[in-house]
Amino acid sequence: MPKTNACRVLDQLGISYELREYDVDPDDLSAETVAQKVGMPLEQVWKTLCCRGDGKDIGFAVIAAGTELDLKAYARVAGHKSAELVPLKEVQPITGYIRGGVTALAAKKPYPVCCDETIELFDVISVSAGVRGTQILIAPSDYLRATGAKVGPIAR
Repeated sequence: MPKTNACRVLDQLGISYELREYDVDPDDLSAETVAQKVGMPLEQVWKTLCCRGDGKDIGFAVIAAGTELDLKAYARVAGHKSAELVPLKEVQPITGYIRGGVTALAAKKPYPVCCDETIELFDVISVSAGVRGTQILIAPSDYLRATGAKVGPIAR
């Protein structure tokens, strides 16, 4: 399995992880489908959303599959008055990642990250490795350390 930039970041930090590959269906990139394909419970597969706070500040919201981002809660945790999802056509130019492969690890710039507080309930979570078809299985504490994430109630 080729290493992605996200893997290289984890390697540089001395963080252990496992890679899990799966077949990609470009018509169904949902986190729910990814969970099924990598054989993990839905609540342990996490999706990374690109957000814009106060109309200008880019950041990542990381929430469990099967949940929705609460934009007001995300704005509060991120320190903004308001927040919105970045339109899909802007995600790749901003992050360097395509839909279905977005990760907070090794994006074009070190954007701030906010994770839902339920991340700390698990021994292992799964996040995108930065490409479609590969997930990183990692301890939540290691993921939080690698991303420098703030933790709070941002999903519903």
